[in-house]
Amino acid sequence: MKASVLVAPHRIDLRERPVPTPRPDEVLVQVTAVGVCGSDVHFYRDGHLGEWVVEEPLVLGHECGGTIVAVGSGVDPGRVGHRVSVEPQRPSAGSRETLRGDYNLDPHMSFYAIPGTDGAFQQYVTIQDHFAHAIPDGVSDHAAALMEPLSVAIATARKAGFAPGQRVLITGAGPVGIAVAQVARAYGVAEVVVSDVASARRDSALRFGATTVFDPMTGNTRDLADVDAYVDASGAAPAVRTGIAAVRPGGRVVLVGMGLPEIPLPITTIQNRELIVTGVFRYANTWPTAISLVARGIVDLDRMVTGIYGLADVQAALESTADPNSLKAIVEPVRG
Repeated sequence: MKASVLVAPHRIDLRERPVPTPRPDEVLVQVTAVGVCGSDVHFYRDGHLGEWVVEEPLVLGHECGGTIVAVGSGVDPGRVGHRVSVEPQRPSAGSRETLRGDYNLDPHMSFYAIPGTDGAFQQYVTIQDHFAHAIPDGVSDHAAALMEPLSVAIATARKAGFAPGQRVLITGAGPVGIAVAQVARAYGVAEVVVSDVASARRDSALRFGATTVFDPMTGNTRDLADVDAYVDASGAAPAVRTGIAAVRPGGRVVLVGMGLPEIPLPITTIQNRELIVTGVFRYANTWPTAISLVARGIVDLDRMVTGIYGLADVQAALESTADPNSLKAIVEPVRG
């Protein structure tokens, strides 16, 4: 099979690799679509992301879907031919985190496109049978891939306690911020305020559920006051501090965007208002909700796609994310 392999910062090579063989509990998926994520871009540009360092060739890409073409010895052969969305992780079965249901926090996790585990910018991948989620015929291949960032948004909504009638602030109108805005409206949030420095991204937010957009470079931050929940999808320290200041007493702050490893926080505000501040690290038990929201037309993932590339053009797909008019790039491995 063909695989696009990160061999050094800013260098992707198209290589031939053997098709992987599924373990007894796995399926083999022919990949039809892969979304480009910010973490892929970090690895491509810098060769590292946080504590993860790329020290050997790595296949990037973890937002993916496709068709099951073979199964391991312990899997029902009737699954062959199923179109699926891949939940791209393999937690250990016996960790305390997995046993309590928080398998995304398993310290022994194998996750697509994290050093040590190849991702999906290739024509075939393997995944445990229960993490190959069947999708209805009405859901596109692109949407199947983008169930992954939607799952991040659903995990965020659960942490933030989104509920009907609320007022919510989201900073950062990239793909995750836009997905969070859509989920917020799906959960009945009445006012969705989205802040971003790029006018093109603010315009996108309005098309995908934002009721108000805000330019943090020129707007008056008093317009952001009195929100029930705040989600940062930017990773920008000034945005986090401004967002926390906007949350009403007893509200929630959820940090999703990846920025500096440490930033100063307004501790007195957090204490005096009894704010709940937490982070989101991937997701757990979100795919059924994601598939339902898309299948019922409540969340639109297809409209988020702004560019389609082949395996030979993965480098261009990664570079495209620098354009504020680009929302979500998709790689189709079948294009070669």
